[in-house]
Amino acid sequence: MKNIGERIAHKREAAGLSQSELARRLGLSAQAVQKWEAGKSTPRNAKLTALAGILGTTVGFLLQGENGDTDTLKAPELSDIDAWDETTPLDEDEVEISFLKEVELSAGSGSFVIQESTDESLRFPKKKLRENHVQAAQARCVTVRGNSMTPVLRDGATVGVDLGKTRLADIIDGDLYAVNHGGQLRVKQVFRLPTGLRLRSFNRDDHPDEDYTFEQMHDLQLQIIGHVFWWAMYAR
Repeated sequence: MKNIGERIAHKREAAGLSQSELARRLGLSAQAVQKWEAGKSTPRNAKLTALAGILGTTVGFLLQGENGDTDTLKAPELSDIDAWDETTPLDEDEVEISFLKEVELSAGSGSFVIQESTDESLRFPKKKLRENHVQAAQARCVTVRGNSMTPVLRDGATVGVDLGKTRLADIIDGDLYAVNHGGQLRVKQVFRLPTGLRLRSFNRDDHPDEDYTFEQMHDLQLQIIGHVFWWAMYAR
């Protein structure tokens, strides 16, 4: 067995699994497993641990053959962290989600508009989006700016936003939403009021509640961009 594809096929057959069944257990398409075994692609590090566990072998064996089949290379020892950049091909189970950002309309005008970025994105597992009822085509990322949402979301935190959930009637009181406030991109807790909406910050000492009537929302061009379904940030 000269390569990882042949070793995957060997262990899969020994385990009595079809390509389709192995793919199902990994949350992938059967085509992904076919490509591995044909040598057209290789599993990303994040999938190797689960793959080795399902096949009853070690990551060391899959990567190196018999020479790597030792206790020191068992699957649990491998980190799930997998480096990638813009040139790394997407896995079968991945989707690339772009960012929304504020763009100044013209120098010195002070007017902004929210647009999709063409040079920044993150990758999400398709399975995780499905589990959270988010359609990939309706998902975008947003960078949180300022201290209004500390300590939960610090300056520079990234949130995932479901653009398919913008109706005022569907707002869940207290959940986080991305808001377009006259071209300003904001992330806030949102509450429905009989006459409009309330925007709330976690840092309420410095940023008190903001109540807006429906008329004010129209005049200030305040709109719900979408529901926040995920967030992450670096510790510092």
